[in-house]
Amino acid sequence: MSIPSSITEQLRSTQPTVSIEFFPPKTEEGARQILKTAHALKDYGIAFASITYGAGGSTRERTIEYGELLNQFFGYNIVPHLTCVGHSRDELAGIIDKLAGAGFSGIMALRGDPPKGESSFTPHANGLPHASDLVSLIRERCGKKLAIGVAGYPENHPESPDMGTDMRWLSHKVAQGADFITTQLFFDNADYFSFVNRCNKAGITVPILPGILPLSSLEQARKFSAFGKTRLPEELESRLAACAGDSQLSHDTGVEWAFEQVRDLLAQGAPGFHLYILNRAESALALFARLQKEGILKQPA
Repeated sequence: MSIPSSITEQLRSTQPTVSIEFFPPKTEEGARQILKTAHALKDYGIAFASITYGAGGSTRERTIEYGELLNQFFGYNIVPHLTCVGHSRDELAGIIDKLAGAGFSGIMALRGDPPKGESSFTPHANGLPHASDLVSLIRERCGKKLAIGVAGYPENHPESPDMGTDMRWLSHKVAQGADFITTQLFFDNADYFSFVNRCNKAGITVPILPGILPLSSLEQARKFSAFGKTRLPEELESRLAACAGDSQLSHDTGVEWAFEQVRDLLAQGAPGFHLYILNRAESALALFARLQKEGILKQPA
C-alpha cells in the first residue's frame, strides 16, 4: 500500500491523477456491485478512491468497513468522507482516530448536507459548524499522517450568497490545512477554469481536482443538474435528447462528453480528474478506453 503522502505527491506530479468515488452499499446486491466494480477498475492506475459518508453518520460503520475492503483486497488508497453532521467534537475526534488507525490515506473533510427532512444545516450542540473546523481537528489529531481533501464548487456553493463569500470560506479551509480540493461535478469546463482562476487570485495554491460525471441519460442529467444547481449546457442537453429511447446511445453520448471534458481539462493543466462512478464500472471503463486510445492515459498494468 502506498504511503498517505503519495496522494499529494501524485497531485503535484506531471502525470494525471485519477480518482474515483464509491458510496457504501445498502443491500446485498449493492455489496456485490461495489466489489465487482472495484475489481474491474483496480488495474487502471487510480491514485485513490473516496467513499461517502451518510447524513448524520448513518453509514459510518459501512464507510469504514468498505473502505477497509477496498484497501485490503483491491489495493486502493482510501480517502473516506467525514462530515460534521450529527457529531460532537469529541465524537469526531474519535472517528478521526479510528480512520487514521485503519490504514487509510486521507480524509475528505466536509460540513455535510442537512439530514433528510431538514432544509438547513444545524451543527451538533457540541459539534463543529464548518468544514474548516473539521480540517483543523484532523490536523490536530493526525498531523501530516493523512492527506486532507475538501470540496470546491465551480458554480458557487448552493447556500453561499455569492462567489466572493464562497471563496473566502474555501481559502479558510485551505489555510486550516487542506492538501487538495476536489470539485463538485460540472458539465462545462469554462466553469472549472473560472473557478481555478478565482482560487489563484485568492492565493490558493493546492491542487484542484475536477469532478466529472459520465452521464447515462437526459433524465439523469436534469436530476443532477437540479440537485447540485449545476448548469446543463444546451449542447449536452441536445445530444442526450437525440438519444431518447436508446439507453446504449445515451450511455455512449455521456461517455463521449466526459471524454471531451477530460481531454480538454488535462490539456489545459488540470492535475487529473475525479470520477463520480455511482458504484458502476461501465462508464469509467469506456472513458478510460477512449483516453488510452488517444494516448492521454497509460494502458492498465
